[in-house]
Amino acid sequence: MKRNISKLFNIIREERPLIHQITNQVTMNDCANVTLAVGAIPVMASSPEEAAEMAMLAKALVINIGTLRSETFEGMIAAAKAANKSGIPVIVDPVGAGATCYRTSSAMEILKVIRPAVIRGNASEVNQLIGGASTTIGVDAGRVPISNAEIAKKAAETYECITVVSGKEDAVSDGNRTYLIRNGHSMLSKITGTGCMSSALIACFAAVEKNILSSAAAGISLMGIAGEMAAASLSKSEGLGTFKVRLMDFISLMNDEMWDKGAKISEV
Repeated sequence: MKRNISKLFNIIREERPLIHQITNQVTMNDCANVTLAVGAIPVMASSPEEAAEMAMLAKALVINIGTLRSETFEGMIAAAKAANKSGIPVIVDPVGAGATCYRTSSAMEILKVIRPAVIRGNASEVNQLIGGASTTIGVDAGRVPISNAEIAKKAAETYECITVVSGKEDAVSDGNRTYLIRNGHSMLSKITGTGCMSSALIACFAAVEKNILSSAAAGISLMGIAGEMAAASLSKSEGLGTFKVRLMDFISLMNDEMWDKGAKISEV
């Protein structure tokens, strides 16, 4: 897998794919900037009047329910159906699934009417989608009784797509093969939007690589490696604000050699 992934950094920067994102309003700017940092081009068009048309112009689509509204939901469904029709990969981020009935039912409805290429969420969100017992605290992960790898595998089997479960150890599965990615730093959980940004990064890789399992592993591991590098670069007088800037720096500077040296990926 590592050999397949390391070549993708230059491909994204050469092809500069358009990534359509109907995403969390809290993190929209960060998602746009991280897309630019890795070398792709973001567009955030959520209106039902144009969402489907815009999706057909893009190379990948992200649907993120972080700040869910009925109008936005309508745009998500229209865009995803258009993307499915055109063979464009759809990345679904079920932010906060399990926190409220509306949020959970909306996530389930999306997965009922469209075909995702990737589902990316934390353990409690994804476990909720497969009928498991979990508690979501707002939009953050709560306690889950089974491992990320188990959740990812079952969700991948259930929805016949690649599933990424993020956490202390990220799990990526297609239902047959499951990988653990042991990159990351605790500071990533202390700034808003790293999960949303990870979904954006996965979309950037999925836009240029048909092996969606590799694309998903590339996106989530890039966030983890960049987080490690950003934390290691801080002086004692620097904190979360500088960390966030450095995180973006290291995503923009990442290349095949840096990624290959830093990636900690193993099959389970």
